[in-house]
Amino acid sequence: MLPAEASGTSMAASGYRVALALAVPLSLRGPARRARARGGMRRGAPARRRARLRPYAAAMAIDLTAPPANFLAFWREKHVCTLTTPRPDGTPHVVPVGVTYDPGERLARIITGGATTKVRHVRAAGDGGARVAVCQPAGRYWTTLEGVATVSEDPVRVADAERRYALRYGREPRENPARVVIEIAVTRAMGNLPRPA
Repeated sequence: MLPAEASGTSMAASGYRVALALAVPLSLRGPARRARARGGMRRGAPARRRARLRPYAAAMAIDLTAPPANFLAFWREKHVCTLTTPRPDGTPHVVPVGVTYDPGERLARIITGGATTKVRHVRAAGDGGARVAVCQPAGRYWTTLEGVATVSEDPVRVADAERRYALRYGREPRENPARVVIEIAVTRAMGNLPRPA
């Protein structure tokens, strides 16, 4: 082969390799491509690493008539939750709250001041109550309770809600003579929970 021909051939091969490299995404080159072909794990990966890829159950509806133990345990842990209430225009208003849940009564309780926005939203819905949701996230785990919320100023009901709050969160709520309790009659629950031990 003449030198000029050899040079031309070499340049053509180099051009082909460059074009091929540009056409293949980085995520599919070399070790990454081989690992993906084997299902995303490199050969010989420890079983515990593979197990960590699926550490929790799939999101599912919760049977409120027979709630699973991991659901009840999750609602006894100390977590900050969110409450979603509807504004008058229908858009969601979301705020952080402390929530307690009584599975026997299927009742979630939130203590708060009587002049707060969330209380105004619930009261604006009328005597029938407001459709709301509370969500409790904890890292990759979460549960959501949906139901109908009403507001009570009854001192007995407020005191009961304060007691339950103190038991769950480990501290007495501060003094607030204007405190009320938002009570949510839970109608639906769903979640992504730790697998039972």
